[in-house]
Amino acid sequence: MHIEKKTIRNIFLIVVGAIVLYWILNETERFSAVWNTVTGILSPFILGATLAFILNVPMRGIEANLDIKSPGIRRAVAMALTFVVMVAVICAVFLLVIPQISATIRILVPKIVAFFAMVEEKIVAFLAANPQLLEMVSANIDLDSIDLSGLIQKVMDVLGNSVSNLASHAFTLVGGITGAVVDGVIGIVFALYCLARKDILAVQGKKLLYALLPQRFCDETVRILRLTNRTFSSFISGQCLEACILGGLFAVSMAILKMPYITLISVLIGVTSLVPLVGAFVGCILGAFFILVNDPMQAVWFIVMFLVVQQIEGNLIYPRVVGNSIGLPGMWVLVAVTVGGDLMGVGGMLLMIPLTSVLYTLLREFTNNRLAVRNVPREKYQDVPAAPEPEHDTAAEEME
Repeated sequence: MHIEKKTIRNIFLIVVGAIVLYWILNETERFSAVWNTVTGILSPFILGATLAFILNVPMRGIEANLDIKSPGIRRAVAMALTFVVMVAVICAVFLLVIPQISATIRILVPKIVAFFAMVEEKIVAFLAANPQLLEMVSANIDLDSIDLSGLIQKVMDVLGNSVSNLASHAFTLVGGITGAVVDGVIGIVFALYCLARKDILAVQGKKLLYALLPQRFCDETVRILRLTNRTFSSFISGQCLEACILGGLFAVSMAILKMPYITLISVLIGVTSLVPLVGAFVGCILGAFFILVNDPMQAVWFIVMFLVVQQIEGNLIYPRVVGNSIGLPGMWVLVAVTVGGDLMGVGGMLLMIPLTSVLYTLLREFTNNRLAVRNVPREKYQDVPAAPEPEHDTAAEEME
């Protein structure tokens, strides 16, 4: 019996896949350790590739509108302008938020101290007005038996141990921060290389793909990758547009209600809303914290206004703006955000929406192709209203 090489190769791949799957299921801890080690080593490059993919969206638009003949110079100028705009936006947000947070804390601290002093006065006045309550407390608690010196010594021991533990962990913390900074620098440099050589990298990747795999499979893979690139790019653009819309809605709403810090809070909410549906709640907390200093009641109304605007934005505007930009119906946008958040948190929300759009498009193409191959009439799966029943001539029936 002759067995083709293709069949032997498929059997070999199935056996290897089964062995790997068995090892993963039975050696979960070892697999996790290996996976964490590999991702730790590759994390700067994953960060750089992600940063390059995100920055490529505005850079592509800038590069297309630059009137420079030399492609190399045009790309370099577009890269520089993209990074300048990114750094300017980040610095503007921090310059708006950090001084206001420090000023708010300086105002709140004396008010908090005064609040606790007022509470202490209220308690003393309450006990003075109710001496029987004080007598009941004294009868049930032996105040003389409380060893204050021992209690203070225990508190000092706990503080001493905490300080020593903090000192021992300080080196670990410094090492972690240093490692994160180094990874960030490597990621930025890698992103610059990816952006500068993106055309060459794309050609090299396709050459390697076609050299190793069947041509039909490679054609479909390249098509799906192009679809994924368009979808993710549209998602990033739609998310930025949604952030601008939400920031504008809050600016108008706060101006109507005559609330303070309109520019600061609207920009802050717009930036934090880049995280789908839930990011704006961080901006709400900070905005309410700022307004709380001026007028606590106005902070309550701000929260009410935020909940109303957020419901309108989350259920009406966001699914339409982001969903239309990536070709995904609003219902599936909400499903993707919910599932992605439950599985992987904030990163899952950002990843699941465009990924769901790609899967939705591929499933739609597959379904339409299968219907065409099987020659299924359109009337079979369309919701065609039932034909009205013919009216009976009751008079004629009675005559018969």
